[in-house]
Amino acid sequence: MSSMSNHLLRHGALDEADREWLMLLSADSQLLADLATADLVLWVHTRDDNFTAVGQVRPSSAPTLFYRDLVGQQMREQWEPDVRRAFEEGRTVRSTEPDWFDEIPTQLTVTPVFSSRRVGGKRVRSERPIAIYTRHTNLLSGRHLTRQEHTFRECAEDLFDMIEAGEFPDPDAPEFSRRGAPRAHDGLIRLNPEGVVTFASANALSAMNKLGFGGELEGEALSEVASQLIDDKRHVSVDEALPLVVTGRAPWMTDVDSRGVTVTMRAIPLHRDGQRLGAIVLCRDTTDVRHQQQELITKDATIREIHHRVKNNLQTVAALLRIQARRVRSDEARESLLQAMRRVSSIAVVHDTLSSGFSQSVDFDEVFLRVMKLATEVAAGEGGQTIRPELQGSFGAVPSEYATPLSLALTELVTNAVEHGFDAGATEGRVVVRVERSEEMLSIDVVDNGKGMSESGVGNGLGTQIVRTLVEGELGGSIMWTPTPGGGTTVEIRVPRRWGVSATTAQLAVVPGADGPFPEQSVDDE
Repeated sequence: MSSMSNHLLRHGALDEADREWLMLLSADSQLLADLATADLVLWVHTRDDNFTAVGQVRPSSAPTLFYRDLVGQQMREQWEPDVRRAFEEGRTVRSTEPDWFDEIPTQLTVTPVFSSRRVGGKRVRSERPIAIYTRHTNLLSGRHLTRQEHTFRECAEDLFDMIEAGEFPDPDAPEFSRRGAPRAHDGLIRLNPEGVVTFASANALSAMNKLGFGGELEGEALSEVASQLIDDKRHVSVDEALPLVVTGRAPWMTDVDSRGVTVTMRAIPLHRDGQRLGAIVLCRDTTDVRHQQQELITKDATIREIHHRVKNNLQTVAALLRIQARRVRSDEARESLLQAMRRVSSIAVVHDTLSSGFSQSVDFDEVFLRVMKLATEVAAGEGGQTIRPELQGSFGAVPSEYATPLSLALTELVTNAVEHGFDAGATEGRVVVRVERSEEMLSIDVVDNGKGMSESGVGNGLGTQIVRTLVEGELGGSIMWTPTPGGGTTVEIRVPRRWGVSATTAQLAVVPGADGPFPEQSVDDE
């Protein structure tokens, strides 16, 4: 149900709290479909008194009935009477006759979805359903259900009863990552109200055996089994949430590590009318998943350390170039060394940003503001002008492979505007960088209010060649110099956004304390 939020906004007449409730419910939609061994479709009542599908889940343990997605479609005529009855009466409705779909007999079960809100210290169910769940169960097989299938469907009925009562999902449950969370067929344990195991699937028993438990689970209190496993603390890593999980009293997830094996356990308390019915405890051997996560963490830390060391090395090179520039006697050589120092520093800013975050995309606004401030301060210091750099718009998130050439190109343009765009006697100047971002293009205009372009047009110096190579070669874009009306120069850069990253969806790297120029390397030049 990844697109459910968009469909809710487009079709549903729900407030923010009810939309959040349905998003929480959708996080467990696959679990519900697997337990019920049925296709699930979530419907919302629209403003024109129809029902539109906003979510659909197929069971992973049974053939699906719907090979085409129903999301975005209106309610089918054959289902509408039962759906309207469940919506108006606020109770579950089951079809009395087989519901035929593509010549396959099915059982249609319609459950109204109620939300609840905290009022006066307790949760109160909404007056009307906020959505409708339809379950479509294939009746074609005709065979007897196994004990596991029977237990799964009993658990599904308990959960759907809680959905109807506005008691599932639990909005007060602490948040936890769904990555690596156990699923129904990874291993399921059913507990009675006293915490005694009444059913344990073969996979659940296998997971507990890997932890070191050698007996049968059924008839045992799961908390006592867990106590046996944690007696030897040399081999077992225990989370403080484990007692709440194994007793089934809290909707929480925890890991148990023993003898090189990691088992993830998740508890889902079951209750009706304030009375505990027991709990579902899902188990999954996540040893390989945790190893992969640890490897990713290690690799990420290594990559960030490499960026940090590259930044330090570049910073040292920039400092050495600055020291050498101070000692040379030739003005031309000094200017060349200072330009090289600024170019190296702009690359170092990108690596500094990458070393501070967990993503290979950087918030280029932070990078550019630091680069622009560094370029204007250093260049203006040479001539005594007061230059006011200004950024209008937002670059958003830019992948690292594009951030380096882009920062270099803009450093050259801003530096050139500061050093050569203003008369020698000018005491104040302004350089504005305007950015417009669309799905296809990143448009950048560098505008100054200086003396403008010479009659011969754009020069062919090293800086210009570098900018053309970076923009047209590295970024695959275009660049054009034009006079600014009223005086000054405008440089237009157009870069195709081939990376397809937007500022709202990318994970941006965090740049702590990035409110000034890149810090200089402390090197003794005496």
